[in-house]
Amino acid sequence: MQPRLRRILSLAGYTIRLGLPQQDDLVGIWGNSPTAQRGRAVAAKYDAKLLCVEDAFLRSIHPGRAGEPPLGLLLDRKGAHFDPAQPSDLEELLANHPLDDSHMMRRARNAIGRLQDANLSKYNAFLPSAPVPDPGYVLVVDQLRGDASVAASKADRARFLEMLVFAQEEHPGARILIKTHPETREGHRPGHFTNKDAQGRIALFSDAVSPWDLLEGAIAVYTVSSQLGFEAILAGHKPRVFGQPFYAGWGLTQDEDPLPRRQRKLTRAQLFSAAMFLYPTWYDPYSDRLCELERVIDTLEATTRAWRQDRAGWAASGMSLWKRKPLQGFFGQTKKLTFTESPEEARKSGRNWMVWASKGDAKSHAGATRVEDGFLRSRGLGAELVPPLSLVLDRQGIYYDPRQPSDLDDLITQRADLGPAEALRAEALIQQLIRNSLSKYNLSGAPPALPEGHRILVPGQVEDDASIEAGCGRINTNLELLRATRKANPKAVIIYKPHPDVEAGLRPGGLAADAVPEELADVVASNCDPMALLDMVQEVWTMTSLLGFEALLRGAKVTTLGLPFYAGWGLTQDKRTPPPWRQARPDLLGLAHAVLIDYPRYFDPVTKHPCPPEVVVERLKTGALPKPGLGNRALSKLQGSLATYAHLWRRG
Repeated sequence: MQPRLRRILSLAGYTIRLGLPQQDDLVGIWGNSPTAQRGRAVAAKYDAKLLCVEDAFLRSIHPGRAGEPPLGLLLDRKGAHFDPAQPSDLEELLANHPLDDSHMMRRARNAIGRLQDANLSKYNAFLPSAPVPDPGYVLVVDQLRGDASVAASKADRARFLEMLVFAQEEHPGARILIKTHPETREGHRPGHFTNKDAQGRIALFSDAVSPWDLLEGAIAVYTVSSQLGFEAILAGHKPRVFGQPFYAGWGLTQDEDPLPRRQRKLTRAQLFSAAMFLYPTWYDPYSDRLCELERVIDTLEATTRAWRQDRAGWAASGMSLWKRKPLQGFFGQTKKLTFTESPEEARKSGRNWMVWASKGDAKSHAGATRVEDGFLRSRGLGAELVPPLSLVLDRQGIYYDPRQPSDLDDLITQRADLGPAEALRAEALIQQLIRNSLSKYNLSGAPPALPEGHRILVPGQVEDDASIEAGCGRINTNLELLRATRKANPKAVIIYKPHPDVEAGLRPGGLAADAVPEELADVVASNCDPMALLDMVQEVWTMTSLLGFEALLRGAKVTTLGLPFYAGWGLTQDKRTPPPWRQARPDLLGLAHAVLIDYPRYFDPVTKHPCPPEVVVERLKTGALPKPGLGNRALSKLQGSLATYAHLWRRG
């Protein structure tokens, strides 16, 4: 038995052993598989009850035959959900559960929306950008020969051909699209339709596309018992059903062969709640425990996104030697990264091409995707060569450069219209960050005592940082920032926080802590946790520091003198005119969702797999993180010395 299956069963309270059943034992069988008949025979002989096990309706990237473990199981003591011969636990839920909890119904509507927005289905080895046929077709869903759900509905090739005839007769003149099963496309098992059935206005369609996009373009859906029929209901269709799947008979389908015992009328949200909340046993691989559906959606969203972006492989340029191992973990799980400094070689590789953002040249690296640290990076400084927990990919530009649009700009614009599920998730994530004082680097150190009064925090920055070069105008040094802040706020209590890279001697800062003029700063808060300072101030004045974004999350007023990614959206006081493409007006939750959920990729250092941001928050909170070795620290000090020397040489 696959270890994941064994673990889910164990967490669900089932102890697994081989042998004959004893008193009160259950005999476990896999659906109506060929081996299930042996289990049924053993159960009948020893008067034992059965536990029918099946994959849940949201499974993985690839079909189970590819070897990928599931994210959930269906554990049924009455029967198989797809077999109408007798009611299953799922049918009992659909027939008898009240399904009237308003909170559950809201959860259902939110979850359906998330599945559609993220293009998630049972199997997910497709690209959302893959084109679907022009709308206006009738969708006829093929299924695998020998599939247990087809056999349970007493269907065969003749039944599928009959369904095809009905589709033609009921929609004269319309295009008929036969959608093949993913396992047929990948060569595992044949379906019921063949090329000979695709004549005239009938076409086989085997491309790997989003089922939600395919359903959106359909004017009608015909199926025997496919899960695509269930998704068709969720997408707003009333599919024509020629079998007896679990979703038939509840007033949401047109049934060619109705089951008399199913008389209840359900809404889509009720059907979804029973099938996706109450019936499955869901598993969280990061915490190794059972979980709710929403965590599974988070997980599959993260892993599927990584597969979709990495499936073609990457050629990488401008990557420091120490970064290459972390980059392999992030982007090399489908195909190993290749590293090259030759643009010509990268372009000829047939792979996607990435370059570290600060090393990218507009001309030499035209067409390359920019890579940079994310906003929940690590516990420790990147300049100390601590591996990152998040990285961003940007096809257009990079978030810290406002001179051209970035993917983050587009995501923030889109999140000006934030759905309720996304708003709840962003709010929960923000609260976790605030409650646990989490930030980009998560440094420790108690803040100094601060004078009473209206307090303004001024974060120092590394003055040769790319964000200052790209996003600042006349005010582009820490000293000039302090002068501007004091001039505008002569009576405020100004707290200057040197940048941690500068404090550690790893990067040049231009303004040492002991060189800050007393008239410009009332307090110099060295070597302390900046998140603790945010709890003690009312405002932040900054050039382009990420601390401005972290202050927004915590409810502080933020004034920007440069053009950081969070400026220009109506949430900050901006001294510079934002670029013209920042016209949208997202609220704070929309901004946070784009910045912390949509834009970065996250990597779990424990399981070594892509993960959602909530997992990184948990790792940062508990400290379950790798630490850099002595060699990394020595190398970081050497790099800092060289950077300081180069900085002084340029200024001299």
